[in-house]
Amino acid sequence: MELKHDMEEYILRHIDEEDPVLRELSHETHLKTIQPRMVSGYLQGLVLSMFSKMIQPRNILEVGTFTGYSTICLARGLKKGGRLYTIEINDELEEFAQKYFRKAGVAPLVKPLFGPAIEVIPSLDITFDLVYLDANKKEYSSYYRLVFDKVANGGYILADNTLWNGKVTDSGTPDDAQTQGIIDFNNVVKNDPRVEKVILPIRDGITVIRKKQD
Repeated sequence: MELKHDMEEYILRHIDEEDPVLRELSHETHLKTIQPRMVSGYLQGLVLSMFSKMIQPRNILEVGTFTGYSTICLARGLKKGGRLYTIEINDELEEFAQKYFRKAGVAPLVKPLFGPAIEVIPSLDITFDLVYLDANKKEYSSYYRLVFDKVANGGYILADNTLWNGKVTDSGTPDDAQTQGIIDFNNVVKNDPRVEKVILPIRDGITVIRKKQD
């Protein structure tokens, strides 16, 4: 689902420049991690920042920190006094992410939480205006069900990778648990009358979900 190279280059020339701290974070992620493609990156990071600034959330929940690129982008839209809670299963990434939270000036706004998200989410007695899902694709539907009642009426859930490199339309991958997890999640959201939803074909697909007012 990647953009054609010339179109991507055109887009990148006509949007805000990448923050130097985020550029450094991305570079170090590619040098020092096994799956650097998991980093959100320039275009997607700007989209996340823009969404956060439009929503102006008091509280954000991020499921899947990795090295912290998306965390920084989302934190920049917080209301004054707001907080971003970010869950990561791999605590070995804590020092890496914290270094860049400090460099970006968002460390006081970010509360890192470690452990499996399906165990951490139920422990949070917080109402979130914005939730960002970007962790184990097999568990997306579980994350959705666990966070739903913690999302404010009129609040948003953003889910990354919901086109999964086009595999969601490939009938030849029934045994691929990650792909099936995304397909199941997309169907759960599609059939949920409590929300409005749209899939944006940005990078690997971002689903924007708005919880309807009661």
